[in-house]
Amino acid sequence: QVQLVESGGGSVQAGDSLRLSCEASGRAFRRYAMAWFRQTPGKEREFVATITKDGSTSYYANSVKGRFTISRDNAKNMLYLQMINLKPEDTAVYRCAAGLDALPITAGYADWGQGTQVTVSS
Repeated sequence: QVQLVESGGGSVQAGDSLRLSCEASGRAFRRYAMAWFRQTPGKEREFVATITKDGSTSYYANSVKGRFTISRDNAKNMLYLQMINLKPEDTAVYRCAAGLDALPITAGYADWGQGTQVTVSS
């Protein structure tokens, strides 16, 4: 099991940038594929991005491709999500997750952080 704590959320204007961080503790971070999901009230959790254990490959939801970049630093047990050109529809609670494989589905991840709120106003 790995414990995850997100940070870096906030309230920004459309077009602004934010970088989210996810600090992992517990068992070896490098053993896990990592992902970011987001959720708004009344909606299902939505896949945002995922990255393989060694950081060599990443996958993105079409809605964020070209604007968001997922990365990790295994030496620091950190996961990041760089977000540029933010849009109001990006408003959500963003949660990081750890799993065995880089999959775009919630069922692929056993450990989750509590989330950090991102609010984008027009």
